[in-house]
Amino acid sequence: MKPELYEVWGDTVDGRHLLYSILIGAAISLGAFFSAQQLFLGWVASEQMARAYAMLVGIIGCLAGGALSALLFKPKRHVVEHQADPAWRAQVLLELQEEFGDLGRLADLPPATVAELHEMDLYQLFADYERDLKSPHPSPETAPGTQGGRHDGSVA
Repeated sequence: MKPELYEVWGDTVDGRHLLYSILIGAAISLGAFFSAQQLFLGWVASEQMARAYAMLVGIIGCLAGGALSALLFKPKRHVVEHQADPAWRAQVLLELQEEFGDLGRLADLPPATVAELHEMDLYQLFADYERDLKSPHPSPETAPGTQGGRHDGSVA
């Protein structure tokens, strides 16, 4: 049986594990808060200061509950790294141009952006795209092997 998975704050979680984590966090943080409050009421003259210190201990309890939950319940996501197909990437760039218009030129980018493109191995993709835009594409009428573009000297 597949567990029920939910998306919470951009991450995938198991519903049961989320509930258990909430219960663990509540038990540890509230337990720490009430225990510290009783302890500090005997040590600190002001009741308000005792509660303030107890709240700090309760916050530390929240962190401890989160750390314990992270140890008990492993992530449900599976990250798979693979190299994207270059033809697919080129197709995405064409679709972006059709939807948004001109994508600009690499020469117009600031050096920091160019460095990021190199780091992500995307610079060559954009350079090839820019080069392909500059080279004239043969039209169907003048392409070799079509009626308007015969190279054998005959007339259509």
